[in-house]
Amino acid sequence: MAAPVPLTVETQLIQSLFAIVLKGHWSHLLNPKLGSCLTSSAIHQVLEHMRVHGLKPHLHACTVLLHSLVKDRLISMVWKVYKKMIKAGVVPNIHTYNVLIHACCKSGDIEKAEGLVSEMELRCVFPDLFTFNTLISLYSKRGMHYEALCVQSRMELAGVSPDMVTYNSLMYGFCREGRMTEAVKLFRDIKGCVPNHITYTTLIDGYCRVNDLEEALRLCKVMKSKGLYPGVVTYNSILRKFCQEGRMRDTNKLLNEMSQKNVEPDNVTCNTLIDAYCKIGDMLSAVKVKNRMLASGLKVDAFTYKALIHGFCMVPEMDSAKDLLFNMLDAGFCPSYCTYTWIIDAYCNRGNEEAVTKLPDEFVSKGIIVDVSLYRALIRRLCKRERLDCAEKVYSLMQEKGILADSVVFTSLTYAYLKAGKSSVVSRMLDEMFKRRLMVTRKIYRSFNALYASESDILCLFWNHMVERGLMSKTVMMTEMQQT
Repeated sequence: MAAPVPLTVETQLIQSLFAIVLKGHWSHLLNPKLGSCLTSSAIHQVLEHMRVHGLKPHLHACTVLLHSLVKDRLISMVWKVYKKMIKAGVVPNIHTYNVLIHACCKSGDIEKAEGLVSEMELRCVFPDLFTFNTLISLYSKRGMHYEALCVQSRMELAGVSPDMVTYNSLMYGFCREGRMTEAVKLFRDIKGCVPNHITYTTLIDGYCRVNDLEEALRLCKVMKSKGLYPGVVTYNSILRKFCQEGRMRDTNKLLNEMSQKNVEPDNVTCNTLIDAYCKIGDMLSAVKVKNRMLASGLKVDAFTYKALIHGFCMVPEMDSAKDLLFNMLDAGFCPSYCTYTWIIDAYCNRGNEEAVTKLPDEFVSKGIIVDVSLYRALIRRLCKRERLDCAEKVYSLMQEKGILADSVVFTSLTYAYLKAGKSSVVSRMLDEMFKRRLMVTRKIYRSFNALYASESDILCLFWNHMVERGLMSKTVMMTEMQQT
C-alpha cells in the first residue's frame, strides 16, 4: 500500500480555515500559529470553495476571523473577507459591525465608518456602547469634536449610558489640542462612573502640552491621593516637560520615583531622555541611556538614531555621527532630509565641504546601496547653503555613477544657478528638464516656497521660468498663491 502524500503547510491551513468558517470552530483562530499564517490567498480559496458548493460560513467564526485580521492590522484583507461573507449569504450582527467599525478606527477611515452606521440602520442593527465609543474615539482622534459630541448625544437618546471610555475619548480629543477648558468641563460633567488613571493621565498630558506643569503636577498628586498610581504614560508626559525646560535634576528625581514604584521605562521614556541630553551636548549620558535601553530589551528606533546623530553633529563628533547614520541604514530605517542636513551643516560649518562629497563613497565602502535619495539630500542642502561649487561636484559624481537626477535635484541646482546669475546654465538645465519630462509638482513647489520663503522676488521669477518652459502647471502656482 502506497504511503499517504504529506499535506503542504498551505493545504493544512486551508483545511483548518475551512473547519473554522463552516463548522464554527472559531476558538482555533485564537491560536497564534494559525493567526500569523492567515493569507489573503488561503481565505479567498476557502470562501470561494464554500460559495461554489453552496455552503454557508458560520457567522461567529467569520466575526472572529475579521477580528483576528483587525488585530494584525490587515485592514485591506478585512474588507475583502467581509465582501465574500456577504456574497456567501452571511448576515452581519452587531458584533460583526463593531469589528468593522474598529477597523475603520485603526485606519482612520471616517467615511467608511459612517457608511457602516448607515448600513446598520438599514438592517435594523442597533448600535451598542462599543459602537458609540469606537465612533467617538475615531472622531476625537481626528479633532472632529462636534461630531464626537453629537455621537454622545445620539447615544444618550438611544438609552445607552456613557462609560469612562466615552468620557476619556472625548477628553483626549480636547487635551491633544490643548483645549483644556472644554476638557475640564467634560471632567466635571462625568456622571455614573468614576475617573480612572487614563482620565488623569489624559488631563496631565493636556496641561503639559499647554505648558501648565504646575497644574499637571497638582493633578498627579490628586491622582495618587485617590489610589490611582501613575503608569509609564503619565510619567512620560511630565518627564517630557521637565526635559523641554532643561530641568534635569527634577527629571532624575522622577526617574528615581519610577524605579521605586517599579514602573519600567519604555521607548518614549528613553528617547525623551536621549533627546534632552543630546540637546545640551551631554553625549556621554545620551549614549549611556541608549545602552541601558538595549540592555533592558528595548529596541532602538528611528527617533533614537536621529536624536543621537543630531547630538553628535552639534558637538561635533562627526565620526560618531556617521557611524550612527550607517547603523541606522543597516537597521532598515531611512534617514530624513533633516538627518542629512545636520551632517552637511556640521561639515560645512567647519569648512570641510570635501567630506560631504566623499559621503557617497563611504556609503558604498560600508556595503550600503546608494541611490538618488542621498545625492538629492546633499545637493539640495548644499544649494541652500550657497555652496554651488560643492553641489556641482556631487552632481558630477552622481552622473559618473550613472544615477539619474530627479526633479528635486534639477530644481535645486537651477534655482541656485539663477541666484548666482548664471543665466546660460539656467537655460541649459531647463532644456534638460523639458527633454526628460521632469515636472515641478505641487509638493516640490510648496517645499521650495517654504525653504526659500525670504526670497519671494527670486522665487517668483524662477516659477515664471518654469511655467514658460512647460515644466510646471500655471494652475498649481495660481492655486497655491491664492491659498497663501
